[in-house]
Amino acid sequence: MEKVLELLNRMQAEGVIKNFAIGGGIATIYYLEAYSTDDIDVFISPVVVGEGGLISFGHIYRYLEKLGYPPEREYIRIDDWLVQFVPASESVQEEAVASARTVKFGGTNTFVFSAEHLAAELLRSGRRKDNERVAALLESEQMDRHLFRDIITRHGLLDKWEKFAARYELEK
Repeated sequence: MEKVLELLNRMQAEGVIKNFAIGGGIATIYYLEAYSTDDIDVFISPVVVGEGGLISFGHIYRYLEKLGYPPEREYIRIDDWLVQFVPASESVQEEAVASARTVKFGGTNTFVFSAEHLAAELLRSGRRKDNERVAALLESEQMDRHLFRDIITRHGLLDKWEKFAARYELEK
């Protein structure tokens, strides 16, 4: 994974991407126990919009292809990792990238969603596995519940939170 992180830092230094942060499963593993995942979700901001108003990753794919990393469906394979670039197009994602934590993996610094932003983004997406990760984050000592509440309030996620809290019998 360190090679992926080094490459992301290089892309940022060379202006291929501006801001990025790791979210999804790898970010969850940073805060909780490890589990099996084979992809890295890299949220990028600002979002580049191409012709016709579509989000464009062409410049990223061209850059990586020149380095010998061609796309595989929606991923780029770097060593043994599938890397997916995700546009930070939701307000909670944009804030998560802007306020990401700097962490060290091996000898390489990278950016990871805070536990509170990660839980808010997982709550927003609402998939079953994401809801289970939100519950695990809430049970861990990694989260500031007041900050989490502030984030979900500011990003319009209170309705989802109410349903989630009722389903998991949590204090609202």
